Amino acid sequence: MTIPMSSKLFSGIFRWPIFLLANKFSTALSIARDFVGKDEILLRKLRKDKYMYCAVKECYESLKYIIEILVVGDLEKRLIFNIENEIKRSIEGSSLLEDFKMSELLALQAKCIELVELLVEGNEAHHSKVVKVLQDIFELVANDMMTTGSRVLDMLNSSHQQDALDFSFEKIEPQLFAANDSIKFPMPDSCSLNEQIKRFLLLLTVKDKAMDIPANLEARRRISFFATSLFMDMPNAPKVRNMLSFSIITPHYLEDINFSMNELHSSKEQVSIIFYMQQIYPDEWKNFLERMGCENLDRLKDEGKEEELRNWASFRGQTLSRSVRGMMYYREALKLQAFLDMAEDEDILEGYEAAERNNRQFADALSDLKFTYVISCQMFGSQKSSGDPHAQDILDLMIRYPSLRVAYVEEKEEIVADKPRKVYSSILLKAVNGLDQEIYRIKLPGPQNIGEGKPENQNHAIIFTRGEALQTIDMNQDNYLEEALKMRNLLQEFLRNHGRRPPTILGLREHIFTGSVSSLAWFMSYQETSFVTIGQRLLANPLRVRFHYGHPDVFDRVFHITRGGISKASKTINLSEDVFAGFNSTLRRGNVTYHEYLQVGKGRDVGLNQISKFEAKVANGNSEQTLSRDIYRLGRRFDFFRMLSCYFTTIGFYFSSLISVIGIYVFLYGQLYLVLSGLQKALLVEAKMRNIQSLETALASQSFIQLGLLTGLPMVMEIGLEKGFLTALKDFILMQLQLASVFFTFSLGSKIHYYGRTILHGGAKYRPTGRKVVVFHASFTENYRLYSRSHFVKGFELLLLLIVYDLFQRSYQSSMAYVLITYSIWFMSITWLFAPFLFNPSGFSWDKIVDDWKDWNKWIKQQGGIGIQQDKSWQSWWNDEQAHLRRSGLGARLFEILLSLRFFIYQYGLVYHLDITQQSKNFLVYVLSWIVILAVFLTVKAVNMGKQQFSANYHLVFRFFKAFLFLGILSTIISLSVICQLSFKDIIVCCLAFLPTGWGLILIAQAVRPKIEDSGIWDFMQVLGKAYDYGMGIVLYAPIAILAWLPIISAFQTRFLFNEAFNRHLQIQPILAGKKKHK
Repeated sequence: MTIPMSSKLFSGIFRWPIFLLANKFSTALSIARDFVGKDEILLRKLRKDKYMYCAVKECYESLKYIIEILVVGDLEKRLIFNIENEIKRSIEGSSLLEDFKMSELLALQAKCIELVELLVEGNEAHHSKVVKVLQDIFELVANDMMTTGSRVLDMLNSSHQQDALDFSFEKIEPQLFAANDSIKFPMPDSCSLNEQIKRFLLLLTVKDKAMDIPANLEARRRISFFATSLFMDMPNAPKVRNMLSFSIITPHYLEDINFSMNELHSSKEQVSIIFYMQQIYPDEWKNFLERMGCENLDRLKDEGKEEELRNWASFRGQTLSRSVRGMMYYREALKLQAFLDMAEDEDILEGYEAAERNNRQFADALSDLKFTYVISCQMFGSQKSSGDPHAQDILDLMIRYPSLRVAYVEEKEEIVADKPRKVYSSILLKAVNGLDQEIYRIKLPGPQNIGEGKPENQNHAIIFTRGEALQTIDMNQDNYLEEALKMRNLLQEFLRNHGRRPPTILGLREHIFTGSVSSLAWFMSYQETSFVTIGQRLLANPLRVRFHYGHPDVFDRVFHITRGGISKASKTINLSEDVFAGFNSTLRRGNVTYHEYLQVGKGRDVGLNQISKFEAKVANGNSEQTLSRDIYRLGRRFDFFRMLSCYFTTIGFYFSSLISVIGIYVFLYGQLYLVLSGLQKALLVEAKMRNIQSLETALASQSFIQLGLLTGLPMVMEIGLEKGFLTALKDFILMQLQLASVFFTFSLGSKIHYYGRTILHGGAKYRPTGRKVVVFHASFTENYRLYSRSHFVKGFELLLLLIVYDLFQRSYQSSMAYVLITYSIWFMSITWLFAPFLFNPSGFSWDKIVDDWKDWNKWIKQQGGIGIQQDKSWQSWWNDEQAHLRRSGLGARLFEILLSLRFFIYQYGLVYHLDITQQSKNFLVYVLSWIVILAVFLTVKAVNMGKQQFSANYHLVFRFFKAFLFLGILSTIISLSVICQLSFKDIIVCCLAFLPTGWGLILIAQAVRPKIEDSGIWDFMQVLGKAYDYGMGIVLYAPIAILAWLPIISAFQTRFLFNEAFNRHLQIQPILAGKKKHK
């Protein structure tokens, strides 16, 4: 609704937009109708809301203006003039509430609405209706509202000398407004008058109901951010023809482009993608059906609207089509802004769509001149030649968006000198008449993928981009039309100095759109949000150490293509190619800034396994950065403060985390040494004798720091700045109740494991996380494969150390001191052991537990070999898990052996505390412990050999053999108990001592595998390793199976995992139950 242009109306009245005045007039009428008191108090109450006061004033003046034009009869004009004078006199005398009955205001409003609706229609046949409404309004005001209505008639009588005695209202009323010359209806055909009448009708009728506020949470967020961003500091936007031109490049490999109908209805764990979408986006699904004019999914298929269904689902997943649609909003925004640059007032009143038809070619040409979008599809050539449906999906995108360009590398054979030779070409395509057409072809000197895939994919396509700026967009990102309108403003930042020089990389804010369902997605969303907002804001200014942390940063294209490009692609070392672009820019005197007034959507991983793979990839990348010469050169060239800022905001975080975890191990082994050597007992006994309490006091202060609450401070600060600190506090408490501390502690284990292992052995590699949308249950076997070495082994080691420490300190140390020292380590070890099962959907469902047990046993027993994947066989996984050791140097192998010696030292300390040793300190005791270990190993070897020799053909013999071994071991233990005073505690301590020793031997065998692989020792170590993995699996599985018997545990898990879904009244239970359902 446009604001009327006429200035003839009222001076001194602000003409606010309708959406600001919605419901204000109706609210004012309700206040006045029920008000009891003086006029001054009512006026003061209305003035408190400036919009309400302006609405009341404008409605009154509008009604006067319309009546003045509508009513033309002399008698009627005098009546209306007298009523206006009475109202004016009452207002000036502050007696309006005494002279008029406010109880009839709503009835008067209804009659006014009826009158204005008739005026808007302008149908001459409704003349009698207009007369009737005017008569009703006059009667309502003069008889029912005015306490001095007779005064109006007296004034009228005094102006008429004839028939003065016989004149009465009853005789006048039927003739009022009824004469042909009393009213002018239809009203004059004037644009300004028509707009004023329509605006008056909206002021009377538009209601600001709760249902008028967008029900969709994403719509509210977008409107809120856009409105807020307009108040941020941003450059003025030039005209489109004067703005900087820019390009967008998106690398694509094998990710989803559009969901096919088969993919939408195919199920994993009996849950289809389309069913998942219907449950997670119920309001959007309802709106989609309404737009399509269908009642349910089956009706959509019957009417042949499957393509619309595919698009609807694809635009809500992490697909390429979603990214392309979002980025093409830039072109639509430029076309709209080009129209506004050229349009006259008449064109604007005519409307964008009508005027755009007349200037379509010019707007298209100008937007294409300023904007280019190139998708670098790494596999398009092979997909096209093999007839892969994904190639057709990419072609469909080019047809839907004619200005979209696709780049790919073509590989074909040519005969040169009678010999076949492969020729590689980089090709740019566009769509013409429904087919792909080649625009450019550039011959390459060799194959493209000699380095890391993603940066190489970007590098070959960058030549096809144009303009002064280049934005890098990943294929799981999104954009919004309202944000695209601000691109002109953003590009002007390249023309402003930020410090001493203009920027070379413009950092942008990201909105994580995958954080609305599960608690894990919510944690990751807040973690990412705090990093891409308050974190990068601090890095850019004042620390000045912000680099390039991925998409959607905007590069100074000319600066970077003349200084090494935007992607370094060396194999392994440039696994995290994004940050090296920032290193490269800074080393070449570039300037990296950050701007929060424009945001781009970003998808993240939503399951724990996906998140852990992502954390592993980032940790691998940081370890390679640690070894790179780029970080070395930055450290050498930065000043002291900037160097420290660079360190702690890049590799320093990972290195400090690694040192912290190593410190826990050193602390526990040190405590164990003090306990086993008796030194701690001597110190504490001496402290008690002298009444010294300083030790426990110091431990108490340490325990507060161990709570780790400060690690969530950046998230709390960012949420507080954007949503208010009360909301931030509520969200923080809610996150703790949903076990956020468990999640972040578990993520710490992933970071330090992959960072430390890559530093020591190298072998960083890209880990595909998958971007599927369905929430599903991960099997016990899958969890064990992923977390066995990174979390479970470390968790078991910490748990054994804590148990031994508690076992030997109880006699002289208080329980409170032990708790203060070790509670955070207990928390970390238990978290590392059980978090994957706690955050696994349906992790405590008995049916899933039974299926997992069968799958686990099958995986353990399955033989490996060539072609057997690691998810099918323990043996294949065992070999793949040692891949990092195959390329390790001698130094790394020796370091692994040195680290493994800690288990032998641990064993050495425990065996001297056995009762059977009778407190002997002779070294022979330690030697005898190794003889016992050797005997155990020989027993295991014997059982394994017996299984191979007798289990198939001589099953009974094998059973007798196992029984003989069991009886022999049992008799040995009984004999030692009688003769050498072997106690039950000794048996427990022996298990605690010898289990880590066996694991240490396995680690040493893995380090020296090339030397022993061809001997029988390696086969035995493989059997021993399987036994250890099976034993650890049993220990992990047992408590989960026990808890699965309690239904409340499963309900509690579902609640804290999907609390956000429950709050939004989403149907998450059908998804977890895996039941198909169609609407």
